[in-house]
Amino acid sequence: MIKVKGLTCGYGDKTILKDVSFTGNSGDIICILGPNGSGKSTLIKTILGLLKPFEGQVLIDNEDIKNWNWRKRANKISYIPQSFSSTFQYKVKDIVLMGRTSYLNLISFPSKEDENIAEEAMEKLNILHLKNKIYSQLSGGERQLVKIAQALAQQSEIIIMDEPTNNLDFSNQIVMLGYLKEWIREGVTVIMATHCPEHAFLYGTKALLVKDEKVVEIDNPKENLKEKKLRELYNVDLKIIEIDLKDKASKICIPVF
Repeated sequence: MIKVKGLTCGYGDKTILKDVSFTGNSGDIICILGPNGSGKSTLIKTILGLLKPFEGQVLIDNEDIKNWNWRKRANKISYIPQSFSSTFQYKVKDIVLMGRTSYLNLISFPSKEDENIAEEAMEKLNILHLKNKIYSQLSGGERQLVKIAQALAQQSEIIIMDEPTNNLDFSNQIVMLGYLKEWIREGVTVIMATHCPEHAFLYGTKALLVKDEKVVEIDNPKENLKEKKLRELYNVDLKIIEIDLKDKASKICIPVF
């Protein structure tokens, strides 16, 4: 379980978010929604420990993580950023294998088991054919899939994603989002910032609405995330439409011109 309590965070002496509290349990998918510049990435970086909170705590299994070393953090939390570039000529398989780093000591090398876990992650995302390609020479979408494979290889209990579908084409978005359900079946907690309200309707067990230095937590967004809240969040006129998907209903969000 991850629990954020009374978190106030920002950069330097500038406060971006105040008094943020929410919980994420095993199998939760928490979708962070909000306009550009509202603080979604700031919240993610503070949870990860990349930014020190001004106030409050981030607890994992009821333990404050502020003094955790990088290895303990990496064993619990993996991170898929918006973008990642490398000036070194690493092969794809080496980038994915970096997800196993926290399981190694300072003088050891990845084992055959580590290599198998990395290959399995690439195979799941249909990028095994890229394993000997140079990472920096891939397309933006391919690089994003490699980073997702790295997170899978890390085998952490919490996966945090900052707009993970940004560089993916439509088919690969579906592939990646399809794995959300597999992750939660395995008990992983997923926290993802997204510009797409449909992600909250389709996959979210919770939504965090980020705006004006505040974060509002909404349980079961499929039922409880309403048009009024989204209009206020994005400051646009919109309509939520319910559609039938095989044996169940879902919702989409469309603009009103």
